[in-house]
Amino acid sequence: MSSSPCKGPGYASPLDAMANAPNEKIIYVSMLPCQDDQPNYLATIDVDPESPNYQKVLHRMYFPNVNDEIHHYGWNACSSCHGDCTKKRRYLIFGCLKSSRIYIVDTINETEPTLHKTIEGEEVKKFDLSSPHTIHCLASGEIMLSCLGNAEGELPGGFLLLSEEFDVIGRWNTDGGPTPDQIFYDFWYQPRHNVMVSSEWAAPNVFDKGFDPNDVPLNKYGRQLHFWNWSERKYIKTVDLGPDGYIPLETRFCHDPSVPFGYVCCALGSTIYRFFQDEANEWQAEKIIQVDPVLGEDGNPIPACISDIVLSMNDKFLYFGNWFHGDVRQYDVSDPSNPKLTGQIWLGGLLKHKNCFEDGRTLTGGPQMFQLSLDGKRLYFTNSLYSSWDNQFYPDIKEGGSFLIKIDCDSENGGMKLDQDFFMNFKDEPNGPSRAHEMRYPGGDCTSDIFN
Repeated sequence: MSSSPCKGPGYASPLDAMANAPNEKIIYVSMLPCQDDQPNYLATIDVDPESPNYQKVLHRMYFPNVNDEIHHYGWNACSSCHGDCTKKRRYLIFGCLKSSRIYIVDTINETEPTLHKTIEGEEVKKFDLSSPHTIHCLASGEIMLSCLGNAEGELPGGFLLLSEEFDVIGRWNTDGGPTPDQIFYDFWYQPRHNVMVSSEWAAPNVFDKGFDPNDVPLNKYGRQLHFWNWSERKYIKTVDLGPDGYIPLETRFCHDPSVPFGYVCCALGSTIYRFFQDEANEWQAEKIIQVDPVLGEDGNPIPACISDIVLSMNDKFLYFGNWFHGDVRQYDVSDPSNPKLTGQIWLGGLLKHKNCFEDGRTLTGGPQMFQLSLDGKRLYFTNSLYSSWDNQFYPDIKEGGSFLIKIDCDSENGGMKLDQDFFMNFKDEPNGPSRAHEMRYPGGDCTSDIFN
């Protein structure tokens, strides 16, 4: 009797991922203590309602250094390796914005991950790069990271490649990119259309000090999308999003690999743009959502600050949060140029008079980082953006800690409902109050899996 063929570390298609999504029982959360002399750590949290440890931190894996500022992280293998029996979704790769270190974490014991390898920042800076940010696995088994600055923390940054054994190979792109002062941030590739798109934040030496609005007219913050030839590793073109597109952060191609478009959120512009391939096969962008500023108590306008987005695995619903305004939104993007608002929940933010928790609890900070289950039914979010920006806009996080909140989503008809019984506050962590940032599911999630 023949055995079943190996399916590799992911799913054959986005719909396959939705239909066969595991009942996620734990979630990983990257944590940054609010005390500078304490190490960052990875928290394993029980999110199984049937478990006696529900809403508890099961394990904390501390990193060996301080002043790292771990930020985003990703898998060594995902659905881009589907069907390759030699690949396994086992290791998490963390980038550190302050130290430029790269940590490799082994999750063979899902509940108690361990540190597998440390790549020191000096190894990254040998290639005149620093501040590794977004991590994506490639179908080849290699890992690619966007780096936000050069070795001195200035522009330009670039893309770094790691081998399957987690050795630094060098830069990904074979040319210098569009300009000598190009800004880097996030990226997402779509191999079926031979394209990668990258977005912009600012140089590490600019954003690390906090947000200075005077830096905007000096062009220290980006407003462009860059498109790259994926197979040839070469720059193609740049699309300027204009004044409504300042600080384009998270980019998400549709999960369906046959679809030639995706979305990007613009934090300062408080907008969502759709990038797409037109009839002439040229890459373009159009604004599809604008969140208007709201007057604060002092009479000055407060922008929404859309800092993260997540797209459901079937590409039907787009979720994002307004970090300043304090609301979470769900849009039906079945008609991608004409999204429809299908859900909205108010939680925290600078507009403190609005809060959907029935007990009226006080929330410090607004919805910032999101993760959606593969079946599209559970949306989690945290409230920490970056330590210096947290301290500037939400200084109470330093004493009160961060939080993790869950929203139940109607994955068929649209609509959201706040889980009133799920709330985790990280004020009383072992080393003091901590900031919660990015989340990952062991079995895959909607912001890490790429399909060929």
